[in-house]
Amino acid sequence: MADILSGLESMGLGGLSNVDLFHDKAKTPAPKKEPEKKEEKKTIEEKDLLYDRNVECNCCGYTFKEKTIRMGKARMVFQDMDLRPRYDDIDSLKYNITACPKCGYAALTKEFSRLSYGQARMIKEKISINFTGLKTDCETYSYDDAISRSKLALVNSVVKKGKVSERAYICLTLGWLTRGKSEAITENTPNRAMFTKQLAEEENEYLKKAAEGFTEALQKESFPICGLDEYTFFYLLAALNYETGNYKDSLKYVEKILINRALSDRIKDKARRIKDAIAEISESNL
Repeated sequence: MADILSGLESMGLGGLSNVDLFHDKAKTPAPKKEPEKKEEKKTIEEKDLLYDRNVECNCCGYTFKEKTIRMGKARMVFQDMDLRPRYDDIDSLKYNITACPKCGYAALTKEFSRLSYGQARMIKEKISINFTGLKTDCETYSYDDAISRSKLALVNSVVKKGKVSERAYICLTLGWLTRGKSEAITENTPNRAMFTKQLAEEENEYLKKAAEGFTEALQKESFPICGLDEYTFFYLLAALNYETGNYKDSLKYVEKILINRALSDRIKDKARRIKDAIAEISESNL
């Protein structure tokens, strides 16, 4: 090695002339990396997912602003047994009713523009004449706001003689909203147990009405009903009847699903879970 590194003496480095070029006796410690700064997750508020869109009322012609969820901003993460959708950072159900603050016409947003002249006349005669206005000066809708708006849509559907399935779906929405309101009650709320019990009873009544209406719709309407195909609709009826304690009818719709060999395992597995849950309840009552 002395030959390779000869000449180092002239620079005062003669002591390094015999170093091993390739076999380090001790590894030089790697320089310490600066700890990576973790980006703090930005808190998303409900109002950040909304915007005001202009809507013209087909009943009275008034143009108003309606709170609407921004397309692609809300992400659905799962569904409850009865198909209630669950989204990150927002409950979309609070924003599925469009309501005119001037004349009181209200409907599911997807149905709002479908209003005949005769229906508009009935709404004006039975609703608008007594309507006193609607709260609009808020950044977001509370559960109480959403429930009031849904009730207004329900009475509109009755007055205008809307489809039975439309009324049933609004009842279902009211049940879901009542569930959401109950879930939003904090642990330290005074009389929490009393409130949650009352809301559970209200939810049960809404779900019973929804099941009743959907059962009637089966006799009067063709599929798709409320956007659901036949067997998804049967599953919904199975779930609603199970949740409201009507196990006989629930099993009737479960069997309609399980005997169909053409259906996917996904919907059959969901139906089996209802069947198993009913079996467990029956065994516990023996």
